Amino acid sequence: MDDDFDPRAGVAEAIAPGLRRVLAPNPSPMTWRGTNTYLLGRGQVTVIDPGPDDPAHLAALLLALEGEAVSHVVVTHSHLDHSPLAARLARQTGAEVWAYGNALAGRSDVMRALVAGGYDGGGEGVDLAFAPDRLVADGDVIATPAGDLRVLHTPGHMGNHICLRWGDAVFSGDLVMGWATSLVSPPDGDISDFLASCAKVRAEGAAVLYPGHGAPVTDPAARIDWLIAHRMERRAQVLAALDVPRDVEALTAAIYTDVAPALWPIAARNVFAQLVELVGAGLVGAAPDLSPGAKFHKM
Repeated sequence: MDDDFDPRAGVAEAIAPGLRRVLAPNPSPMTWRGTNTYLLGRGQVTVIDPGPDDPAHLAALLLALEGEAVSHVVVTHSHLDHSPLAARLARQTGAEVWAYGNALAGRSDVMRALVAGGYDGGGEGVDLAFAPDRLVADGDVIATPAGDLRVLHTPGHMGNHICLRWGDAVFSGDLVMGWATSLVSPPDGDISDFLASCAKVRAEGAAVLYPGHGAPVTDPAARIDWLIAHRMERRAQVLAALDVPRDVEALTAAIYTDVAPALWPIAARNVFAQLVELVGAGLVGAAPDLSPGAKFHKM
């Protein structure tokens, strides 16, 4: 975590040639200092991740954009801290909203099967009202006045999550953040997808990542390697803690001894995501069904 990252909310800050960042006023244990909204270009501007539906943040963006036009509004994923302001900003500026799809788009087969089997959990912080004007797919190019944005479909944190390649940089949304690991909460998140998406972004060989939260990541390969290693370590801890059958709550308490108990409900979502993957791999069983309240055991 970069504790030195503490920009002032609502102030447009130039962070690279042709790129400004405006921090939303939504700090929390899940968002750290707040959501990074990016303004790409000058004169004709592309807005990436407008942020929460907050009048103060909208006013800050419109002030930063005074005298300029908005050509595109692009959303990396539809969580409530990233996408809700898109509709209002689009109405104010006349721009269209570009994204992979609505809140249910891009879910893995495993997660669709989990929901079909009756699982009704998850859904934390999801913007169910999100409805983009333009849909993009992996490999598509969004031609903006400030240069092309190549779309990388990167599910894992959320099924409709995308990253955007711009020159030698990648806008990494919440897949790779500048302060912590990402929440992976089924059925919106999928550990297998998350690891594959991390590897996909690493293979881009970008010089810098501009994340949804936190400071720019200036050593992408090292950061992504750490994220993958961290998830694999947690996976090993889950398996080790299943020396006796346990439910998600008990596993979380046994594994997350380095995390404040107040954050255990969040950590439990990541534990359940690990268990879904382990059950699918045939390494763990669940009784009576695959749910957080089940008793999990090694196979």
